[in-house]
Amino acid sequence: MARNNRHTGPYNHGEKIPPILIKGMFGVALFALILVTYARLTDRPLDALPDAGAPVAVERQIVIDAKIDGSAKIYDTEGNQVFEFAPNEGGFVAGVWRALELKRKQAGVALDAPVRLVRFKDGRISLYDDQTGWRAELVGFGADNTAAFARLLD
Repeated sequence: MARNNRHTGPYNHGEKIPPILIKGMFGVALFALILVTYARLTDRPLDALPDAGAPVAVERQIVIDAKIDGSAKIYDTEGNQVFEFAPNEGGFVAGVWRALELKRKQAGVALDAPVRLVRFKDGRISLYDDQTGWRAELVGFGADNTAAFARLLD
C-alpha cells in the first residue's frame, strides 16, 4: 500500500519553522529595537528604579568591613562597632560589600568610606554609596536578606 505524502497544512513539510513564526520573531525584535531607540533618543528616565526622593523614615551612615568567609563588622562614622555578623549569618552583607568594593576599586574611591542605609516610609530599604553613585535596592533580595540590613536601622 502506497503512502499518500500530500500535505494539507499551511506550510511545507521540508521547513522546520512556519514562516509566520519567523516573521513574528523578527517583528518582535524590530519593535523592541524601535522602543529602546526611542527611549534612548528622548532620554527617558529609568522607570524600573524606585524613587530615590521618596520620604525617608530612617537613615544611617555605616562603614562595612566584610570578609570572604561571610563575616562582617558594621561601624558607625566615628569608628564604633555597632554590629557583628558571624560567618554563618553575614553572607548577604559580605556579598553586598564585595559588589560595593568592586565598584569603589573601579572608581578609585576609598574602600572604608561610609555608605547610607535608608529605610523609606513605604518600608523599602536601600543602600547608597555617595562616592560612586552605586545603590542597591535590598527589598529585591528576599525578606531574610533585607532583614540583615534592617537590624542595623533598628
